[in-house]
Amino acid sequence: MSLTDATHDPALTSWVASANAADCDFPIQNLPFGAFRRAKTDEPVRIGVAIGDQVLDLKLAAAQCPWPDGVTDLLVPLAAGDLAAFMALGPKAWRRVRAALSAALAENSDQGPFLELCLVPQSDAEMQLPCRIGDYTDFYTGIHHATAVGQLFRPDHPLLPNYKWVPIGYHGRASSIGVGPHEVRRPHGQVKRPDRDMPDVGPSQRLDYELELGAFVGVGNALGDPVPIDRAEAHLFGTVLLNDWSARDIQAWEYQPLGPFLSKNFASTISPWIVTMDALAPFRRAFAHPPGDPAPLPYLDSEFNRTHGAIDVTLEVWLHSAAMRQRGLPAQQLMRSNFLDAYWTLAQLLAHHTVGGCNLQPGDLLGTGTLSGPQPGQGGSLLELSQGGRQPLVLASGETRAFLADGDTVILRAHCTGPGARRIGFGDCIGTVVA
Repeated sequence: MSLTDATHDPALTSWVASANAADCDFPIQNLPFGAFRRAKTDEPVRIGVAIGDQVLDLKLAAAQCPWPDGVTDLLVPLAAGDLAAFMALGPKAWRRVRAALSAALAENSDQGPFLELCLVPQSDAEMQLPCRIGDYTDFYTGIHHATAVGQLFRPDHPLLPNYKWVPIGYHGRASSIGVGPHEVRRPHGQVKRPDRDMPDVGPSQRLDYELELGAFVGVGNALGDPVPIDRAEAHLFGTVLLNDWSARDIQAWEYQPLGPFLSKNFASTISPWIVTMDALAPFRRAFAHPPGDPAPLPYLDSEFNRTHGAIDVTLEVWLHSAAMRQRGLPAQQLMRSNFLDAYWTLAQLLAHHTVGGCNLQPGDLLGTGTLSGPQPGQGGSLLELSQGGRQPLVLASGETRAFLADGDTVILRAHCTGPGARRIGFGDCIGTVVA
């Protein structure tokens, strides 16, 4: 079964010239969805599709452009600014609209003259959360992150016994998720220092980022009705970059026995554009646990998940300090990893989340957990890159970083490339630490 169609053709070009650049994150093969309003206006938030350096305003596009039979009705929730309602329509609707948008934005399209009037430069768009996020669950799929962190605290037994059997996760705080560019206020909380008998309360001194992907649920499930893994893909709409900011000193004191609380709930940042699962189809890869590891239990296993469950996404972290900006120095790349190294797939996360009867809803967000690579220097957090703060990184400005300083801007980036496929990107996920 082919996962790709005419919308993925690498030879396809757009009448939006900027979408045809080789390094463009948003060629016509991508077509991610986001929510925006024009800068310095109080207009209602509307849904758009990124194409090149432009945004196609779907409210205007639905009203001003002729569309094939059936597509106009599917555009109604998008024109109303309700991406979650569109997500709830399911994969057939998603693919029908993707095909229609692809044809309309393609070179020599008859709809081009209508849609030219519906474009907004991305530089003039103030991005918003793409939809209301009702619930947020963060998982722990990065086995290299789990191992590296475990070695810092449990050198003899870095992985807990359940790790290779069950997708570990915890329920996070949806209300503090913001879309980048995003200011992150340094959090306060209890910290227990080794040389003191009692904890202190104050600002975190070990503030960190975490490089993750986030997956948006499209179609929900009824309470008590688990989603089998062979249907899980149909419930996933698309992915974003996710920075799950972490206060490591607060976390170390509070996380036992119930896990993270104040160390995580103060802020998470996502990238503005949801790259759909359909756009990721050319980058699907086979999935398997390493030889010698236990096979997934039957409810986490399917033929499709074994043959196509993994996704080839290159991930990067960049840092731009206040001093670097003042001196005109560019942001510095800290690491690169790949989602292929995750221990669990997105479908497995959704199947596990619902196996107990939990009801997911359109717009719910599932975080992958920190996506580190297996090699030195591929840690998805400063906790790993600095060996728990013992080996600070040296920046191009001469500064050192064991953990984040006020004024630091963290930039997450990701892209997909592969044989016979057009490169697509996610756009930047940007957050700046403030005092």
